[in-house]
Amino acid sequence: MQSKERVLAALEFRRPDRVPIYDSYWPEFVQAWRRHKGLPEETSISEYYRNDIEIVTPREEPFLSRAGRVEEGAGWSLDRTGWGATVRHRADAKFAEVLDVALPDKSRLDDLEFESPALTSRYRPVGEVEKLKARRCVFVKTGGPYLRTSNLRGTEQWLMDLAEDASFAHDLAMRVTRHITAVGLEALRRYDLYDTGIWFFDDMASNLGPMCSPRTFERVFYPCYQWMCDQYRAAGVKHILLHCDGNLEPLLDMLITAGIQACHPLEPKAGMDVVRLRARYGERLAFLGGLDNAHIMVSAPLDELEAHVRRILAIGRDGGLVIGGHSIGPDIAVERYDRVNRLILECDHS
Repeated sequence: MQSKERVLAALEFRRPDRVPIYDSYWPEFVQAWRRHKGLPEETSISEYYRNDIEIVTPREEPFLSRAGRVEEGAGWSLDRTGWGATVRHRADAKFAEVLDVALPDKSRLDDLEFESPALTSRYRPVGEVEKLKARRCVFVKTGGPYLRTSNLRGTEQWLMDLAEDASFAHDLAMRVTRHITAVGLEALRRYDLYDTGIWFFDDMASNLGPMCSPRTFERVFYPCYQWMCDQYRAAGVKHILLHCDGNLEPLLDMLITAGIQACHPLEPKAGMDVVRLRARYGERLAFLGGLDNAHIMVSAPLDELEAHVRRILAIGRDGGLVIGGHSIGPDIAVERYDRVNRLILECDHS
């Protein structure tokens, strides 16, 4: 099987020739890998490890033309983002300081005017994406209503909005949802990726659970997810995937009802055990990820590492799984990741 056929078989609970692979890699891991292998800079780590998925990310920012450098000085710069925030970067700081946001006053909601989803500058050239499609299974990536809406209010204020004024939070989230959905639909049209699909990246949970209660999610975000999924279904999109770090389990039933078909990355450190979840959901939900990149892949004895990988692989023999450790950082030794990759590729799938 080629990557696209392999991934689609897995998502549709058909038996692939092997369990598909999808991982992303920190730059520090890539540097260590190149040094360890003695490989030139142009070598693709995704191709080396036979990753089966590629994502294409259009620029969703509602104020795309306003983004850019405002001012700079010795060791600092002031920038405006495409989400309308002004941020200060310091050379000695890891994170940027947010000075203001696009919507500091919620009474000004009706004044927000987003730039057109059809702007050519939002999208990669079609020719580039065609080259990716020839090698891997390609999905369009957009954000989701929780995370993208927070850009307009700031993280702290957005959490307060969810607690204090669910009606306003829903109205703002739905406005953002309509915009990012229009961008996603335009990307799917340009690249003709209806037969693979759309992948929402919406980090709305910590290791302990969702950032809002299930009741708040139902009031504010469930209608957004349902509307998004309905729009994509009506357009002929085959697969709708969700990425969310942390423990999303209290919201999974609602997300499935809304139209989500697959979930990523299933972090063991957050209690998201993919084997247990498969037993609970059967073929109602496919999974991407499942490997423990925080403990087992980092430092567990090799026999424990191999047992962990084989346990996850076992639930993917008849489909329903794309295996991976989500993000591979510099705390994972190249030799250990090599061992994981070999186990996946050499697994007897007969």
